[in-house]
Amino acid sequence: MDNQYTYYTQNQGDPQNYHEPEKKPDKKKKGTPRWLKVACLGLIFGLVASAAFQTSNIVAGRILGTTGSHSSGGKTVESAQLTTSSAGTTESNVAEIAQNAMPSVVSITNMSVQQVQNFFGGIQEQESTSAGSGIIIAQTDSELLMVTNNHVVEGSDTLTVTFADGESVGANIKGTDSSKDLAVIAADLNDIKDTTMDAIAVAQMGDSSKVQVGEQAIAIGNALGYGQSVTTGIISATGRELEGFDIGLLQTDAAINPGNSGGALLNASGEVIGINTAKASSTEIEGMGYAIPVSEVSDVITDLMNQDTKEKVAEEDQGYLGIEGVDVTADSAQMYNMPEGVYIAGVIDGGGAQDAGLKQGTVITGLNGTTIDSMATLQEQLQYYAAGTTVELTVQVPADGGSYEEQTVEVTLGTSAQ
Repeated sequence: MDNQYTYYTQNQGDPQNYHEPEKKPDKKKKGTPRWLKVACLGLIFGLVASAAFQTSNIVAGRILGTTGSHSSGGKTVESAQLTTSSAGTTESNVAEIAQNAMPSVVSITNMSVQQVQNFFGGIQEQESTSAGSGIIIAQTDSELLMVTNNHVVEGSDTLTVTFADGESVGANIKGTDSSKDLAVIAADLNDIKDTTMDAIAVAQMGDSSKVQVGEQAIAIGNALGYGQSVTTGIISATGRELEGFDIGLLQTDAAINPGNSGGALLNASGEVIGINTAKASSTEIEGMGYAIPVSEVSDVITDLMNQDTKEKVAEEDQGYLGIEGVDVTADSAQMYNMPEGVYIAGVIDGGGAQDAGLKQGTVITGLNGTTIDSMATLQEQLQYYAAGTTVELTVQVPADGGSYEEQTVEVTLGTSAQ
């Protein structure tokens, strides 16, 4: 490595190289006074040193980056400073983007009740709380709508949304799509204070199809449940395939930590280009976060927004299909050439499924517009419908040649006793 310092040899005019001439007593000559000689030598040293320092400044300026100047001896001389203009501009932009976007991002708290086995082998109920994020995407005459991840709201008994001003309200699920890890939730406008409405905003959605690798990325969310935080990075890749997703994801090195799920991934214009969803985590992996590209799922989000807002009914009032079901996973679907969903292994006599004509071998793939990919998803969705309610099932019925034909069937839900 080249030495960053420049050294100079001392000039012959320096004081230590000066030797006073021998005096000749026999000749008296009017000489220059001693004090004047010293002053002259000092002036010579000053001129040489000034030249040396100017040269040093120029060399240092080339190494560090020159951003300013000052006047010396009637000449303009470049001064050496660290180049901070670009970084300063970036930080300023991020701060402005974050300030404008934060009113559109909410924190979500999911409280669920789970049955766990206690020390003595009995079953008891235990409350569980998890945190996530969401993005305000629309306002209707009666509701404020937010998009988030399905896994943020999955299994919830109650949902609480906290806005940018710190105010919290309850929320309900409108629709979910587990295959794309998306959900839309709604808060009643009557529950939101006027001051809060003034403090929040609907997010500006961008075009994720135009995102290029290397572009700036800004992630906002409820990291670790501590409240809104901002991280920055770049778009590392697009179209990334990840297990459990049927769409290509955006990859970013902006930190996406637990609690950031459902939050916003922004571009340099402050537009939402992705919905934060996952992070690759291991001791060997660093800086690999993923987001759902909004343009690829805009139709799905619109469908979820237009579904009826769901409220869970009491367990004793919940409706039942009356089937025995088996999960058809992605691997099983590929292996047996059948659609993903819930395979009807048996139909219970007197149940709603039998009355609707459903038969063994049929695969359930949807319920009232919500994608069904497992028995767990089906059972969770049925919690929102009371016995006697008629629901619309999307099913795949076996056809000739091993293919399946999609049909829509209306089923009136029965009771658990049926």
